[in-house]
Amino acid sequence: MSTENNGIGIFEKWLSLWVTLSIVLGIVLGQIWPDIFSLLTSFEYAHVNFVIAVLIWAMVYPMMVSVDFGSIRHVAEQPKGLFITLVINWLIKPFTMAALGVFFFKFLFIDLITAPDADSYIAGLILLGAAPCTAMVFVWSQLTRGDANYTLVQVSINDLVMIFAYAPIVAVLLGVTDIPVPWGTLVLSVVLYVIVPLLAGVVTRKIILSTNRTNKAISNFTAALKPFSILGLLATVVLLFGFQGNVILANPTLIIIIAIPLLVQSYGIFAVAYFAAWFMRVPFRIAAPCALIGTSNFFELAVAVAIGLFGLNSGAALTTVVGVLVEVPVMLSLVALANRTQIYFPRK
Repeated sequence: MSTENNGIGIFEKWLSLWVTLSIVLGIVLGQIWPDIFSLLTSFEYAHVNFVIAVLIWAMVYPMMVSVDFGSIRHVAEQPKGLFITLVINWLIKPFTMAALGVFFFKFLFIDLITAPDADSYIAGLILLGAAPCTAMVFVWSQLTRGDANYTLVQVSINDLVMIFAYAPIVAVLLGVTDIPVPWGTLVLSVVLYVIVPLLAGVVTRKIILSTNRTNKAISNFTAALKPFSILGLLATVVLLFGFQGNVILANPTLIIIIAIPLLVQSYGIFAVAYFAAWFMRVPFRIAAPCALIGTSNFFELAVAVAIGLFGLNSGAALTTVVGVLVEVPVMLSLVALANRTQIYFPRK
């Protein structure tokens, strides 16, 4: 059996297929039972939909249990990899994503979409670009035989930075692109979908370690929850496309239009991070994960914030879901590229 098959489960390996099927199911159900979808949107408070909130927590909580802030003390062992990750994730990626959004939706595709829709799609891209990967990067790291402990350090530090930086960066970029910034909802979304599940993950981790002092117990716990996490994501996609069905059916090329800047961003960011790691002589076991974590997105958070800020039937929410659709095949192609080019990196 190949390394790829060993390193990635059936849910993750075929995630794009499950998402595609969920899109189809959502569109069909939205046409058959529109009243049910309307009823589900009514369960909300302060622009937070309770049904979606439960599904998002089901997605995010298991990966937060894996975060180990104690691993941060190992950061000095290989500072170059962490430096590349932080620069890419917080100083480059959000801004290039916003720039690509403006270029494609304000200029290149200007005759294909309306101005309000363009703003909404740009907002979705910004929410994706400012959210570095938290969970799936462990899969990509494993498929490249990366340093698991160092990957954990990168994820832990990124989560710490995200608590303080995500909302301000998103607000700045939305303001630059002339999109109104609902500050209250933005901050509430970060609290609900980053801080609360992160604290819950930290408490859960301490409880597990207090009763069974091995990281294996944590791995078993998160593995048991993983199917629920994926199901939460797929259920969210069904709901989103139940509302977006009429828009998609009226303009079936919309998915492709949204996917193009996402593809350009993904391959471009990987090229920058991977070349920087090669230039700085970072060992491959760290270089590959640090480039992949900069390329991948925390799409669960982006989906949640897009729904909270702009609504279930918004173009921003649709854009974040298209990000889920393209994520897995793009990342698997980059994993394959990294494995084929590892001979150009130091081994130790």
